[in-house]
Amino acid sequence: MQKTLAELAAKINAEIKGDSHCIITGVSTLQSAEKGHLSFLSNAKYRQYLSATKASAVILTKDCVGDCPVNALIVEDPYYAYSQLAKEFIQLKKASPGIHSTAVIGNHCKIDPSASIAAHVVIDDNVIIEAHSQIGSGCVIGEGCHIGKDSHLWANVTLYHGVKLGNQVIVHSGVVIGADGFGIAQHQGKWHKIPQLGAVIIEDDVEIGANTTIDRGAIDNTVIETGVKLDNQIQVGHNVRIGAHTVIAGCAGISGSTHIGKHCMVGGGAGFGGHLKIADHSIVIGMSMVTSSIKEAGIYSSGTGLMKHREWLKNVARFRHLDKIIRQLQGK
Repeated sequence: MQKTLAELAAKINAEIKGDSHCIITGVSTLQSAEKGHLSFLSNAKYRQYLSATKASAVILTKDCVGDCPVNALIVEDPYYAYSQLAKEFIQLKKASPGIHSTAVIGNHCKIDPSASIAAHVVIDDNVIIEAHSQIGSGCVIGEGCHIGKDSHLWANVTLYHGVKLGNQVIVHSGVVIGADGFGIAQHQGKWHKIPQLGAVIIEDDVEIGANTTIDRGAIDNTVIETGVKLDNQIQVGHNVRIGAHTVIAGCAGISGSTHIGKHCMVGGGAGFGGHLKIADHSIVIGMSMVTSSIKEAGIYSSGTGLMKHREWLKNVARFRHLDKIIRQLQGK
């Protein structure tokens, strides 16, 4: 696959420095790039590699042009520009429309002729799959599910009954959407299951990473709003609502009925208690434990940073005496 620098510049409205006819055949980092590769500089930590790069062109901002020894595409946001141009070099095989002979299709399903249903897919009754969506090998789609246009389920995704996916949704392998939430009631020393009667609604332009699980609602629906991006191995409990354009990194856990606002950022391994409300535009640092609602946007952290083990043990011991010390200071 080959593109001229001029063709790429036109797609991101970039200013060209150098040879507009330069041929680009792929993308790479500044350090590993070779002739024909396009690279980018968005993080100041990597500026040290710019002067020695072997890339044929680099996407960067105007203030870095003087240090660039090769052709350049000048933009305001190099990382976003790179994300758009990298799409030009994706070399995935395009799935053919139609239903594979080994697929099992239930009754009263409506599958658009332009959709692609791969080998060994099982689709239950009353399922709707709209135009140009791709269902990968081994997927299981429960009764009454609805998958919008241009969505892509990679291999071995499971949708329980009644799940609704919007348009341009990407679901990676191993994802389970619509399993029962953790609803149990104790009576006379035993735990009794509470029926989970809601569903899961995934709105447009959502991406869900591998092996993430999203539980169905207990009564109301679990909702993932437009533009949300979920990393791998995230647990989303029943009746959770994640606001539009929020991003959540891997291994985060969100307990039931918590509502996370719009445009939030959540670091890897963060944990949320149940029935919380998180304000729009909040940032939660990785490995934080959120035990109360966040009412005002800001950056929030919890826990301690890494330190030598012996020092950590001393601090833990001191922490245990903190309440006693405070009481003594207060004269109580």
